[in-house]
Order: sequence, then C-alpha cells, then structure tokens
Amino acid sequence: MLTPRLERKLYKIVYNARKLIALYDSKGIRITAITKGICGSPEIASALLSCGITSLGDSRIANIQRMQKAGLKAQFILIRTPMPSETEQVVKLADISLNSETSVIRLIAKHAVRHGKIHQIILMIELGDLREGILPPDVRSTVRETIDLDGVDLVGIGTNLACFGGIKPTEKKMRELSSLADNLQREYGIKFEIISGGNSANYQWFVSTGDVGLINHLRIGESILLGCDTLTRKQIPGLYTDAFTLVGEVIELKTKPSKACGETTQEAFGRVPVFKDKGRINRAILALGRQDIDVSAIRPRIDADILGASSDHLILDSKDSGLEVGMEVRFDVNYCALLRAMTSPYVEKVYLPLSHPTDVWERKFMKSPEKDLRLPNPGASARGRYAAQWGRDIPE
Repeated sequence: MLTPRLERKLYKIVYNARKLIALYDSKGIRITAITKGICGSPEIASALLSCGITSLGDSRIANIQRMQKAGLKAQFILIRTPMPSETEQVVKLADISLNSETSVIRLIAKHAVRHGKIHQIILMIELGDLREGILPPDVRSTVRETIDLDGVDLVGIGTNLACFGGIKPTEKKMRELSSLADNLQREYGIKFEIISGGNSANYQWFVSTGDVGLINHLRIGESILLGCDTLTRKQIPGLYTDAFTLVGEVIELKTKPSKACGETTQEAFGRVPVFKDKGRINRAILALGRQDIDVSAIRPRIDADILGASSDHLILDSKDSGLEVGMEVRFDVNYCALLRAMTSPYVEKVYLPLSHPTDVWERKFMKSPEKDLRLPNPGASARGRYAAQWGRDIPE
C-alpha cells in the first residue's frame, strides 16, 4: 500500500455510532452525526445512515454537496453559521442551518422565497464559550424577526461549548438553555423541534445528569469517529478509539547526536527549537510532515518519541524499536490529526476489512463488536463481507 496513508475501519465507526445512538436515546436525545472530521466522506456517511443515523451535519457546504452528489438521503444541517456569500447555496443544499446573525437570516429567507423553499433555522445562543451565538438578552429580538420572515422556519435553539473557550457543558449551562427554550416557547406560542445542547463534549453531563430538561439533540462527531470523551480525550467505555490509523514509511535510519550542532536560529515554521542533549540516539525519518498532519496530535504505536517535523519529514527517536528503512510505523490520531490527514491530498485513504491482519488480536479478544454488528464470516472475501453487512459493495 502507498504511504503515508490513513487506514479506516468502517465496522468500528458503525459500532461506535450504534452504541452512542442507543446511549443518548435512553434519555430522549437524538444525534446528528457530524462529518467534517471525515471531509464529508460519502462512504463513511453512508455506513452511518445504515446503522440508524438520519441526520448529517457538516461545517462546509461543499461537503454536504459531496454527500448529496453521492446519492445520500438524510437531513443535512450546516453547523457553521453561513457566510452571506453562500446563503443561496445553503438554501439549495441544506435543510437546516445554525445561525446567529439576523442579516444572514434575512438573506437566507430571501433566497428561500425565490426558490420556493422553506429553510429551517436553529438560533445559536452564547453561553460563555465565546464562539458563535446570540447573547441571551438579545435573543428575543432575533426570535421576533425570524418568525416574521417568509421562507424560513424557526425550528429550535442550540449552543456550542468546549470548542473555542474550553467551557464545559455543565448541568447549569444545560438548565440555562432549557429555561430559555421554555420561556421563548411560552412567550411566542411556538414549539421547538430541536433544542441542541452541544457536541461530543456533552458526554459527561449526559451520563451524570438525572434530568436532561428540554435538551433533545446533540451534534456528535469525534465520539463516533474516535470513541473518546472530548473533555478528557479518554475512551468512552465500550467504544473503539482506533477506527483510524495513520501510517508512515521510514526513509532514513541513522545514529546521530540528539542535539543540533551550530548557531541556533528559527526553524522552518518560525520557532526556535530547544534540544535536550541525550548523547547519540537512533533517529528515524518518515516521509510525513506538517503539510499532511498535526504532529502534536499523533502518537506512535511503537516505543518511539516524536522529536519534531518539517513540512515533509517526521523525525523519531526510534530507541531500540528495530526499525529499518522501508518499514512502516503506525500512529494513533486525535481529532486535529484526523482533520488534517483527511484533508491532505498527499495522504492515501484506505478501508480495512475485519479480516485484515491488524485485527487478529481484536477477533481473538474483542468479541462484542462482531456479535453486536453480526459481522459475516471472516473467511469470506472482504468485498463479500461488506456487501453482506451493508447490502452493497465495499467502497473502492
């Protein structure tokens, strides 16, 4: 296989999605699967729809268009507040958009009327994270203007936390959103279909609360894809954290000093590096760099340390790992690295079936995913197994 590459295991993503659908449904919350981390991959989005997801959300209208061109049928939500210049495309391609500016909502309404459509609006409320959102004292004027516009339908309110400001979705924050929704519904005689409490960061709140209030919707991406609680980046019990694997190839292996020699200045990205003198070490260079991934967001699955990277080279202290030139090194990725790798045209994207050699340990010791997903006999061909599971051919 080509390197660098991102290996993807659909059955692990689907398993995570099924578990999270059941978990959040236990308290009356439905989820929109967020596809921005996979660049709107039609193959992965299709697998998500096959396991019970009915709503897909993305921050890029181009990704929504990509999924629709692939023939996917779902409710599509634009989760980044629209640019004024793209409002006509938003009306054409998205069923719902998250909004915080009345001027943009007016543009959406104008285009919706022109195209004979009703576009659904969720108003985003600022609860302290200081990204998008209407300040609570200003919400009523925005609600009044929105419900008076032709071409749009105010279907709910939502908030976003733990993204820009790192503010935790607490019981207090969720009660505040529920209370605001209740007051607005009573004051204006409307009924919200969606009260969206946030994203994957809401996991801790959800499992600890005895009452979700009026919250009935979450926007879940990272937890489905990487199986983690995004407040701690720790595994959510029972979910896969290795549905994605980054693979790089060794192009140089030499014993060199651990500390650079000469007068120090800025490196290629404007930082002044500092090296700890550990004597001579085994240094491996991989054909993978900052143009492809976020180096700080990957972790090697061998006993090696990442020393740094330039645009196209990743340097490891390979210790006594036994690496040789031409060998491959596998890495765990976090959300930022996944975003970069999926976006990079230089990173090959491949799907691995259940019977791939990297899954030998899983087949032997991790029985529940196979049982829950009713995966076909591992002896069948990869294409046949996928077709038997999903009712269609495996993606190329």
